[in-house]
Amino acid sequence: MAERVLITGGAGFIGLHLTRRLLAEGARITLVDDFSRGRRDDALRDIEGEVEVVRHDLTRQIPDGLLPGDFDAVYHLAAAVGVQQVTRDPGHVLRTNILAATHLLDWCDRTGPGAVFLSSTSEFADGAAQLGAAPLPTPENAPFVLTRPHSARSSYALSKAVAELMLLQRASSTRVRIGRYYNIYGPRMGNAHVIPQFIERVVKGVHPFTVYGGDQTRAFCYVDDAVDATVRLMRLPTDAPLVVNIGNDQEELAMTELARRLLALAGARPELDVRDAPENSPARRLPDLTTLRRLLPDWRPMDLDSGLRAMLDWYGVPLATPSPEASR
Repeated sequence: MAERVLITGGAGFIGLHLTRRLLAEGARITLVDDFSRGRRDDALRDIEGEVEVVRHDLTRQIPDGLLPGDFDAVYHLAAAVGVQQVTRDPGHVLRTNILAATHLLDWCDRTGPGAVFLSSTSEFADGAAQLGAAPLPTPENAPFVLTRPHSARSSYALSKAVAELMLLQRASSTRVRIGRYYNIYGPRMGNAHVIPQFIERVVKGVHPFTVYGGDQTRAFCYVDDAVDATVRLMRLPTDAPLVVNIGNDQEELAMTELARRLLALAGARPELDVRDAPENSPARRLPDLTTLRRLLPDWRPMDLDSGLRAMLDWYGVPLATPSPEASR
């Protein structure tokens, strides 16, 4: 029998990649989205005939009858996200993310799905790592710390911490999975993130090439790898709740190095204009993936250059031809 799946935020970045993966495996899928961020573009229209799309704002209760009640798996990806939105309207971020989680859990209490996945964030552990209260790479048991509790940027981490706590405390009759995503990237992610912003500057031929927080380091995980880990964690037979970092711990690099790699792949050579990092942005972020590798020992993330090539191709940016010397 085909797996019955509900995906909130299904028209968004990770949501649509997850949908494609599950469709390829024969799942019957219902997508819920309010289309405030997710969009009805060609990528969504390509699959609309294969899924049920329900338009609903999760800051309102899910009325009885809006959705079927026999889902094997629920993936809660809907959220107000993105540094620009978070800093512009932190109250909206708090309200949206906490109410969405509350109303989804209310509905789960009534319908009893087999498993619930919550997409959480690396920012849960950023504060502890910055203060030295947790190591880098950072494990899942790092304490939750807000180094600047009144900063607008703290709103997103706080909203996800509340959602995690609610899910862990309330979902007594279903399997619980929480995935803390670390710097996921890939096609169709929107331009509110560093890699697509860099690619847009490549496309526009910006010179000099602006890099904010040049010494800050990150490790990026391609979206297909994050989706693979997500699906496989949901299908593990254990009933114990799981909180798992999902990301890449192998290719930590500075933002200036990320820019140089991307420019080299595109055959562009502008000078770099390195500026201060955004407010309250951590100097370093790196996940400890011990738990993920214990649970999924054969899981391997794509190397960064391959992922950047896929991104450039999606944006229609021609790749540089390697010189004869480089291929020797």
